[in-house]
Amino acid sequence: MKVAVIGCTHAGTAAIVQTAKRYPEAQITVYERNDNISFLSCGIALYVGGVVKDPQGLFYSSPNQLADLGVVTKMRHDVLDADTANKTLRVRNLETGEELEDTFDKLIITTGSWPVVPPFEGIDLDNIMLCKNYNHSNAIIEKAQDARRVVVIGAGYIGIELVEAFEENGKEVTLIDMSDRVMSKYLDAEFTAPVEETLRAKGVRLALGETVARFEGTDGRVSKVVTNQGEYEAELVILCIGFKPSTELFRSQLDMLDNGAIVVDEYMRTSQPDVFAAGDCCAVQYNPTGQAAYIPLATNAVRMGTIAACNLVEPRIRSLGTQGTSGIKIYDHHIASTGLTEQAALAAGMNVKVSTITDSYRPEFMPTHEEVMLKVVYEADGERIVGAQLASKIDLTAAVNTLSLCIQNKMTMDELAVVDFFFQPHFNKPWNFLNTVGLQTLARV
Repeated sequence: MKVAVIGCTHAGTAAIVQTAKRYPEAQITVYERNDNISFLSCGIALYVGGVVKDPQGLFYSSPNQLADLGVVTKMRHDVLDADTANKTLRVRNLETGEELEDTFDKLIITTGSWPVVPPFEGIDLDNIMLCKNYNHSNAIIEKAQDARRVVVIGAGYIGIELVEAFEENGKEVTLIDMSDRVMSKYLDAEFTAPVEETLRAKGVRLALGETVARFEGTDGRVSKVVTNQGEYEAELVILCIGFKPSTELFRSQLDMLDNGAIVVDEYMRTSQPDVFAAGDCCAVQYNPTGQAAYIPLATNAVRMGTIAACNLVEPRIRSLGTQGTSGIKIYDHHIASTGLTEQAALAAGMNVKVSTITDSYRPEFMPTHEEVMLKVVYEADGERIVGAQLASKIDLTAAVNTLSLCIQNKMTMDELAVVDFFFQPHFNKPWNFLNTVGLQTLARV
């Protein structure tokens, strides 16, 4: 069995390793246009901020490790054409310019995503950077050495983490986003407001609710970001606007969402026989709504890559979908979310209610008993849980994984109220705060 894999980051690496282990007789060839594989891009801010000293720790595999599994990894090879019906590939060696053709019995598409880059006037000026891969991270660190004023565009997780890293390295930082709140895709206002307060207290300039109009420069290098409401001096600009699936090769061949995300079934099969896809190039089943959605997260990618490999020969393991569960630590804010926010649920036309508590996470007789804020979003009819958010000054974020499982299993608030959790004063109360948020809805009856 000849297996071709296009792309080798999160999903690709997971698919390759699992394929090699499950099908030792398979001839596996990987095509990767970059000069490295399996880079943990979620660690870029830690690398930029100096928390991670050795970037090699951000790579969790290598061509040599894959070779030990019998995998042929062709680095700096760009797939120019993929004929999924006739099972052929045309590939260019980016080092030599030589082109070659290959065939496959099974194809795994793990081409990932690429940052959204709107056609801003002045976008080609020097020191306007993307933040996606290892080369980007090195370039950002190099450029930041001589930059005092840094502008980050995009207040999602990556943008927020970079803002913290730059501020802690003594930079004058401006954060721009068209939304009127930071992290608005992941959290409701009561969770983002404390983060914004901290950012302002640290000297970060927040330009929220503003749209970038253009970049201006001096001697070919960016010097100013102009929005619809103001102008901000900048010696370095980082674009963190979002990501789009890298699927141009397959646009006329495979079923996709409007944004180009490849549609797969629960076994990671595409609309073409013997062609599988996984990771940021794909749509994924979003359990809170029951619809396919584009949610580019490393956790989704590694699961999807593993599932694709397991099902190459016959359908064996199905995807359970995703809740889009994620977490972030910004200064002393420990935050996690899963499923729909209240705002997102209402925007989707859902009839939802919320239960919100602020409580000490363990008994008040303990020497310390920090507060946790927890909000659960649930359907008004039937009380099915569809989302949750948590914030605290100590790390209680793992509790959101439990709520993710609740959403996946279609649990209700009544059930959450009486789920069995252990009690020990070092860790929690007799009524765990996850129970308490459910009990609150019982009290309303």
